Amino acid sequence: MSLRPYPGRARCPHHRRVGERGLLVIVHPHLCGTAILAHGIGGREDLPLPLGWAVAGAAVAVVVSFVALGVLWHEPRLRSADAGRPLPARAAALLDSRTTRLVLGAAGLVATAWTLLALVLGKDDARNPVPWVVFVLLWVGLVPVSVVFGPVWRRVNPLRLLHAGLNRALRLDPTEGLRPLPVGLGWWPAATGLAAFAWFELAYPESTTLPALRWAIALYASVHLLAALTFGSRWFDRGDAFEAWSGLYGRISPLGRRHDGTLVLRAPLVGLDAVRPAPGLVATVSVMLGSTVYDGFSGSTAWVRFAQSQAVPRTLVSTVGLALTVLAVGGLLVGCALAAGRLGGARDLRPLPGLFAPSVVPVALGYVVAHYYSFLVLEGQNAVVKLSDPLGTGADWLGTAGLAPNAALVSPGIVADLQVVAIVVGHVLGVVVAHDRAVSLFPRARAVAGQVPLLVLMVTLTCTGLFLLFAG
Repeated sequence: MSLRPYPGRARCPHHRRVGERGLLVIVHPHLCGTAILAHGIGGREDLPLPLGWAVAGAAVAVVVSFVALGVLWHEPRLRSADAGRPLPARAAALLDSRTTRLVLGAAGLVATAWTLLALVLGKDDARNPVPWVVFVLLWVGLVPVSVVFGPVWRRVNPLRLLHAGLNRALRLDPTEGLRPLPVGLGWWPAATGLAAFAWFELAYPESTTLPALRWAIALYASVHLLAALTFGSRWFDRGDAFEAWSGLYGRISPLGRRHDGTLVLRAPLVGLDAVRPAPGLVATVSVMLGSTVYDGFSGSTAWVRFAQSQAVPRTLVSTVGLALTVLAVGGLLVGCALAAGRLGGARDLRPLPGLFAPSVVPVALGYVVAHYYSFLVLEGQNAVVKLSDPLGTGADWLGTAGLAPNAALVSPGIVADLQVVAIVVGHVLGVVVAHDRAVSLFPRARAVAGQVPLLVLMVTLTCTGLFLLFAG
């Protein structure tokens, strides 16, 4: 059974198994006995196939896709510069209009103000919606929205709007800071921010309490506003963890832009072609995937027993486990990319890990869907209910306080099937992206051979993901 407590909370002994199918209900001590359904799958008996068949079938699917691509896909096809069909002029003008930007910005500010009201004046109990907003709607909910519509957080980021307002008041250009943005920074600020958020959610035991959320949100806002005032609004592109999170997943979206700014509808995955190697990119995608892998593994019976048997604080055990998982993912990516370069005949191996890093993004998406689907469906509904009473006074400002979450879409069978499919499809898409990049980098005669280490990477991650689903 995958143990999944209240969003962001470290695992604790307050778990109960209820119902005929063994659904897990978590009772969080800080939440005064509030019960929340786990978002992980029930266990091995809920899956459509035995473990061995599921893993073997998934590995075969990835290998077959690799062989098919080697036979049929000889030239790069994921060309972001000129791909896609331009949107109708009116639709493009509407999406790019100042009115649309103002509406989205206003929506972001209203949502932020509503959340801050609960954060500052609300009660520190189970009815406060802030943990649901941060760990469910923002962190998890941002992924599917970005995959469908592109990097939406850029349009609604309240810190961008606040930064623009401050510059306007000071009569300064928001794109220009006090000094140029160092080229060497690259994606490192985003990787650091993503790692910090993952640690806060998965390792820090008080992450869902209001005092902890207050200082975390205040620190996040202060750091990014100060950095944006120093380096200009370009800081947010790769400095803000949420913009990087939304932006990389948004590259999968069928809605995108060509190099000249034209809005187009294109095949999914094409946008990943535009992600170029830069310092910290490998670290960023490693945190994206590694943090989700650790979240799944840390709910396994083996890990829970191991963590509880250690004499050191649980936070330290979780921190080390999270760090080692991210480093393992990054090491696998770097090692396989370098091996691919040697087999593929590349002259310069140094940029290869960054060049193949985008192929990890679909894999990370598969893990997010598999691990968080039921969590988002159930707790997303709970978030809407709790947002109607931000101050915890029994009010119903949005008219949603009386609603009850509908669990029709999270039956064990549906969740189990979706999780297996998400893991496999995510890795197959990763193979597609890696193959397209390989045929553009390596001589045609050696392109397929050069992808063998990347195939090993994808098969390893596929099997790991399925083992984690069965780990409970």
